[in-house]
Amino acid sequence: MNRAALIIFQKNAVLGKVKTRLAASIGDEQALEVYRWLTDYTHEIVKELKVDKFLFYSDYIPENPEGNLEGYQLEVQSGTNLGERMKNAFAHLFAKGYSSVAIIGTDCPDLTGRDLNRAFLALSQSDLVVGPAKDGGYYLLGMSKFIPEIFNNIPWSTSRVLELTLNLADKLNLDYEFLQILSDIDNLEDWNQFNTRKQITHE
Repeated sequence: MNRAALIIFQKNAVLGKVKTRLAASIGDEQALEVYRWLTDYTHEIVKELKVDKFLFYSDYIPENPEGNLEGYQLEVQSGTNLGERMKNAFAHLFAKGYSSVAIIGTDCPDLTGRDLNRAFLALSQSDLVVGPAKDGGYYLLGMSKFIPEIFNNIPWSTSRVLELTLNLADKLNLDYEFLQILSDIDNLEDWNQFNTRKQITHE
C-alpha cells in the first residue's frame, strides 16, 4: 500500500525571527505579518491534499497553534543546519512506514495544490521530485525512498543548492522529475514582484 506524507517546515512566528532579509527593508512587524500570510496560504493549499500532513516547527510546538491545523501531526525540527533538519524529518517519516514523502516550506505563494498532487504522482514512478526555485534552491523535495546522501555537503541558502543536489542525484543514479519553476519570498524584491504579478492577474 502506498502511504504518502507531506512535511511542512515552519518557523515559529516570533517577532524579529522570521523573514529577516525582508524585515531589513520593511521592519520586523510587517515582516511577521507577511510571514503569517504566507503560512496561512500554505495551509490553505494543502487542505485538500489526500496525504498525511506533518507540521515541523523550527523551535517548539506552540500551546495555541495559529491557523486551522486539523488533521496535522505536530513535530519539532532537529539538527544543526537545514540539511540535517530535513534529513532527520524524512528519516522519521520513512521509519513510520511511508513510501513517498515530500517537504515544503512556507515561503512560496505561487505554489498550488495542483503542484503538490503532481509531486506525489511523480513519486509513484521516480526516486525524487524537485520543485526548482528561481533563486537556485528548491521549494519542494520529494522522495520515494530514504536518500540521506542528497543532503550532504550542500551550502544551504545559496544559489547552488539545486545544482549541487542534482549533481548528487546523478552520482547516485537516481531518477528525478521536475515541477514548474517558482519564486520564494526572501526579500523585498521577491515580495514586490509577487504583488505585481498578483495585481496583473486580477486586472
